[in-house]
Amino acid sequence: MFLILLQYIRPVAAVEHFMEAHTAFLQKHYDSGQFILSGRRKPKSGGLILCNASSRKEVEQIISEDPLEKYQLALYEIIEFEPTKYANTLEK
Repeated sequence: MFLILLQYIRPVAAVEHFMEAHTAFLQKHYDSGQFILSGRRKPKSGGLILCNASSRKEVEQIISEDPLEKYQLALYEIIEFEPTKYANTLEK
């Protein structure tokens, strides 16, 4: 399991211009079952994605499809972790 942290490196107005394409990117990976949850940081400075992937390389491939990455609007931090406890609402 991976936590992907996004930090905007351009003004929010520039990021907003690509938000529709970013949302389509997110939906593609929700539909594939790779994304479990996502959301914006508060204040609006980036976001986070919880991703179910088999490897860091797979996560890097997924990120490379994100318009925010393609147009160098955000930096990404990938944190791999092993879930040991979870709420029943997240049970598979």
